[in-house]
Amino acid sequence: MGYAERVLQPGETIAYRARLHWIIYFGGMVLVAAAAGLAVAAVLLKPETIRLGLMLAAVIALFLGLFQIIRAWIVAVNTEIIVTSRRVIYKTGFISRNTVEMNLDKVESVLVQQSLLGRALDYGAVIIRGVGAGLEPIANIGSPLQLHRHISAPA
Repeated sequence: MGYAERVLQPGETIAYRARLHWIIYFGGMVLVAAAAGLAVAAVLLKPETIRLGLMLAAVIALFLGLFQIIRAWIVAVNTEIIVTSRRVIYKTGFISRNTVEMNLDKVESVLVQQSLLGRALDYGAVIIRGVGAGLEPIANIGSPLQLHRHISAPA
């Protein structure tokens, strides 16, 4: 059971659950692919000094890539973006928790920012502005227009 299910009020239901887009893994995947390319180059080249340098670079790139992928996975697993029948809930963090909740009747506007690549891959940042305050920009949201639709026209 996630955080949102534990804090639901009587009669409140979850209308939409947003997720972070897979693009958060992209940097780590590029480093892992570079590590594979460096390892292949090290196997194919004859000079021993170049081979050792390429293998060392491959190990470093692999370590950094896996670190970034694991870090992104931890962020994705511990981030909840929920639209309920009454409010928007945004929770981040594993050891220390940061939560922001805003009643739907207090939402003034929902801004969606997408780059060209974001539009092609369907991800972007969502900014929710409310009466007197707002949520910080939530970056790398998958299907941000669907989140916008659920906040602007709740069920």
